[in-house]
Amino acid sequence: MQTVIEKSIAKSHSYSEYRNIVSSLLKEGKSSGNEQSEALTHYSELNEVRMNRLDKTIRITEENSQKLLQLKREYIWLVLSEGWCGDAAQLVPVIHKMAEVSPKIDLKIVFRDENPELMNQFLTNGTQSIPKLIVLDKNTLEVLGDFGPRPQGAKQLILDYKAKHGLVDETAKTELQLWYLHDKGVSTQNEIMEVMMRME
Repeated sequence: MQTVIEKSIAKSHSYSEYRNIVSSLLKEGKSSGNEQSEALTHYSELNEVRMNRLDKTIRITEENSQKLLQLKREYIWLVLSEGWCGDAAQLVPVIHKMAEVSPKIDLKIVFRDENPELMNQFLTNGTQSIPKLIVLDKNTLEVLGDFGPRPQGAKQLILDYKAKHGLVDETAKTELQLWYLHDKGVSTQNEIMEVMMRME
């Protein structure tokens, strides 16, 4: 595991680098990742708009800001993501804003398809679901915890929809994006802070 993490960190990007790579690919009519399709490029374009909006509007709550400023240990937040992923577009800007608050957190982003060994260590019900935030001890690179691919409320919305309709279609995806819009990143912040408080 240690070697896999070290390799992934060596290939990681800052938030602004990640955003620039995804934007540059879009200018060439491509999405990030191994698979290319019109649908994935379309999702990437939508996500670009979402992330631009979230970068301007996301606020870390006062309570979470205080907790972030009081962290004692030093961490690396290693995030698996891709530009076409709707959940990543909603969560990664929040994770970035949280990391900005604390001098104890070093955020690094890696592309899922470039890091299959890492992704396969953090599957969700056997699937390569993203985004996935892996919390590491900055000095030892020990895995302390993880979060993702969705906060509880969003997860429940999709489970309920699937139980009722038998599949996740465009309507479900629209409902999910509306859930994120109303939540304003607060559930994501709170659930990540729960993970962090267990380590402190």
